[in-house]
Amino acid sequence: MERTRNPIRAVAMPSEHGGWGLTIEPGLLGLLVAPSLAGACLAAAALVLFVLRTPLELALVDRRRHRRLPRTRLAERVAAAETALLAVLVAVAAITAHDGRWWIPAVVAAPLVAVELAYDIRLRRRRLVPELTGAVAIAAVVAAVVIAGDGDPRLAAGLWLILAARVTTSIPHVRAQIDRLHSRDWQPGIILASDLAAVVVAGVAVVLDGRIIVGAAVLIAVVVVQQVRRRRPVAPVKIIGISQMALGFAVVAASAIGVAAW
Repeated sequence: MERTRNPIRAVAMPSEHGGWGLTIEPGLLGLLVAPSLAGACLAAAALVLFVLRTPLELALVDRRRHRRLPRTRLAERVAAAETALLAVLVAVAAITAHDGRWWIPAVVAAPLVAVELAYDIRLRRRRLVPELTGAVAIAAVVAAVVIAGDGDPRLAAGLWLILAARVTTSIPHVRAQIDRLHSRDWQPGIILASDLAAVVVAGVAVVLDGRIIVGAAVLIAVVVVQQVRRRRPVAPVKIIGISQMALGFAVVAASAIGVAAW
């Protein structure tokens, strides 16, 4: 018997599994460095925002195509409920934050979110530009969480850059692995450029705050590991996803340990 997908799950749950790790990492790192109730609310808000993208995209795409289906109405209701939850979490964060400047990283990241959303509503979210801009934008959560927990703004910015460097190197590598798995053409030049950019960004992060040097060192190790894997047979998609999550959490752990040990 053919199984049909739950309609609520179809409009409410993101299909990109890798996005969960990229969304969890910034909030986790921020809370490890500067724990606070406000930071926990912002980390939770990031997860809600990630989930909100799916029903919001469905509703906007249907509206753009001038159609109103049963899924459209369901997506709108789910999006409304998730937006309300998001508002509550942000409000609690605003009330309990130790430093009211936590919103500045969100404002800085807003144009990146706009770029991603513009691709989303045109059903082009699988391209490199929206994947990178969206991942760098969500990485801003670490800066907001650290500032909300009364952490040093320079440290907050540096940690954002470290996670931005992590996605800058990892996303093109994953895309290349998937292309190889499906016997599609891929561009080694993009891989090299993204790796160099990631190393430069990590260096800027260390200049902002020297405590980030441990995280930067692990980030460079991630670049090396990915270059080695690129020269080996391609692993199954599930293995690629698990290994990327492990590399991401390694950067998070190293960054947090480096800050704590300084």
